Amino acid sequence: MIREADVNGIRLAYREEGDPAAPVLVLLHGRTADHNDWNGFTQHFAARYHVLVPDLRGHGLSDFPGTYPIPEMAEDVAALLDRHGAATATVIGHSLGGMVAYHLAMRHPERVARLVLEDTALPAPMRDRPALVEDGSVGFDWRMMHDTERQFRHPDPAWLDGLARITAPTLVISGGEASPFRAGLLAERIPGAKLVTIEAGHLVHVTERAAFRRAVDAFLDGPAFSG
Repeated sequence: MIREADVNGIRLAYREEGDPAAPVLVLLHGRTADHNDWNGFTQHFAARYHVLVPDLRGHGLSDFPGTYPIPEMAEDVAALLDRHGAATATVIGHSLGGMVAYHLAMRHPERVARLVLEDTALPAPMRDRPALVEDGSVGFDWRMMHDTERQFRHPDPAWLDGLARITAPTLVISGGEASPFRAGLLAERIPGAKLVTIEAGHLVHVTERAAFRRAVDAFLDGPAFSG
């Protein structure tokens, strides 16, 4: 079911599935996508979780406020959890969604029960990225693209050190050699993080759906661990 909530000063659209009495699991899509990016996975996890799948600000049916600090996107998710009375949640994020997820885990470590980061960039300067060129694509705010691109290229140096504050058991999934990111470097910065490589490129959950699901299920069903 698609719902809307006024959170953190904006209107956030999100999909909600599963038993509201079950533990909360949040799925965060990558840049330019929306909640539909997790179709199939939403239903899979809803068998045992209360699943929330927001359109990040600047995407889909959510507001386009014009400013897109990644830490503020994390606060949007924290406010959505507040709206549902969820003290903690398991959080799964892909790419930009993974960055939002680790900011949530850095800023509110007590609120993230488990963390899955799918082919997510380390918050370190990425100056060799190709220039961003606008085209006719719709469904997202191009101001979001430019704003997040600046943060990819020149992240706050404090973000890298902040990864050490993450206390949640963490699974980092790398897309392997075809990925634009070296997710292993991210895993090295998060205490106790486990790294799994699936040779699928950047869109692991799309290209290798079954392998991604197996890796995540094994992690969620496994014993908790920490650094």
